[in-house]
Amino acid sequence: MTKQHANWSPYDNNGGSCVAIAGADYCVIAADTRLSTGYNILTRDYSKISQLADKAVMASSGFQADVKALQKQLSARHLIYQHQHNKQMSCPAMAQLLSNTLYYKRFFPYYAFNVLGGLDSEGKGCVFTYDAVGSYERVGYSSQGSGSTLIMPFLDNQLKSPSPLLLPAQDAVTPLSEAEAIDLVKTVFASATERDIYTGDKLEVVTLNASGIHREYMDLRRD
Repeated sequence: MTKQHANWSPYDNNGGSCVAIAGADYCVIAADTRLSTGYNILTRDYSKISQLADKAVMASSGFQADVKALQKQLSARHLIYQHQHNKQMSCPAMAQLLSNTLYYKRFFPYYAFNVLGGLDSEGKGCVFTYDAVGSYERVGYSSQGSGSTLIMPFLDNQLKSPSPLLLPAQDAVTPLSEAEAIDLVKTVFASATERDIYTGDKLEVVTLNASGIHREYMDLRRD
């Protein structure tokens, strides 16, 4: 008789998808609200979007226990920053902090795949996309999570951003209006929900612009 060893892992993948699109004067961040493990749905109403600062919002997929630990760490660091500098952290500064925080844990990483969106000091939309150990890039749009392999080709087809090798460097903002970006986000999630069992139930869309933050919801497939 061969011995049976229980396979235990410190990680789980709770699924879900996140999308962010940057525009000339806005940023749209969206994620579905389904939380799964394997073929089980744990809850249909879980927000994957967290506001880290007045002009910085993060959406995270992966292992949600690690995501919560990451959010708690970032909130504590941001509070220290506010006490020291008497102001909110900008979105590019928060992007660097998130990168440093992930890289610090690179030998036992947070199993979290993040997109950070917001407004920069000029009021332009900005989106930063990450891997699990802190490597990041400023882009015009990005997707993370279980449905990202379905969503990114769709976004590439609609928005194809300029190559970073082009000289002079071009702005990484998309040409869409705010309403068009929101409609595109709703369309890509409706499409991804048809093929990805870990994406569904409800879509949460957060829009940042000069007037503040606006949230809206849309129903997705529930099967």
